[in-house]
Amino acid sequence: MPETISSSNESKFVYHVLRYTSDLIRDEWVNIGVMLFDPLTGALRLRLIEEQDEYARIRRLQPAADENTLREFRDHLEDRFTSYLQNMRAEHGPQVNAGEQLQRLVENWNNTLSNGVQLAPQKGVYADDLDVELDRLYADHVAPPRKATRVGAPGSRAMIRDYCSQVWKAGGLWDRLEKSVRVTDFTFPGDPMRLDYCYRRNGTRGYVQTLSVSRAPADCKLYAYTAARIAARGPFASEFAAVTDVSFQPENERHRFVRDTLREVGIEPVAMDHFAVWVAKLKPMLQ
Repeated sequence: MPETISSSNESKFVYHVLRYTSDLIRDEWVNIGVMLFDPLTGALRLRLIEEQDEYARIRRLQPAADENTLREFRDHLEDRFTSYLQNMRAEHGPQVNAGEQLQRLVENWNNTLSNGVQLAPQKGVYADDLDVELDRLYADHVAPPRKATRVGAPGSRAMIRDYCSQVWKAGGLWDRLEKSVRVTDFTFPGDPMRLDYCYRRNGTRGYVQTLSVSRAPADCKLYAYTAARIAARGPFASEFAAVTDVSFQPENERHRFVRDTLREVGIEPVAMDHFAVWVAKLKPMLQ
């Protein structure tokens, strides 16, 4: 890929598209994710398919796809880099160059990954924010093509998450957040669920998850179960919020189900059109 001209505040990152096939004989590959990292610092970002419509697309293109393998793959990659870097630091000291070690590990990954998963050839890109660039690359290379929708149409979690990310950034809180937080420490090994955002304030950890009430109202039960486990097992105080694509209408039975399921375990529902105000109220508590 030709390199674009960079501005003075942009860094050069490198990325790989992750590809999958369920049938090596047919040699038909489908993109399932993006790995982006800074070769100087070793800062790494991964995004793999997670929405139901994304898995449905994989099943259409690869009917024999092993969905469990795909769901576990991101954790596998993250764990490999973490353990590899820890081993290098134990062997060579804390001054080990994380970027250099990550580059070396990535170069060897294609030789050891499952035959059905590959890293596409490495490419370079100039950008000033890893997270923003990851979302752009994911939209270009992996996300299913989105049809134009009418204003006010119900949205997917990906759409809600994109909006929330813009609000966090506009509020100057983006760098204070953990993103895509694994919950296996509070539930059970192998749990693929991740929570979208986590913040810390005065000894309390706050978790924010996006929920599409219009498309997947039953997802509220997964979040409610996870929140209850975190609250019961976490060594710290915790608080929870759910950002929904619609405001709850009391006369709507589905809305009442989601609202009551969340509130029963102490999750605060926040409609998208109120999220910016909610973040503005939270901001002074994080400073």
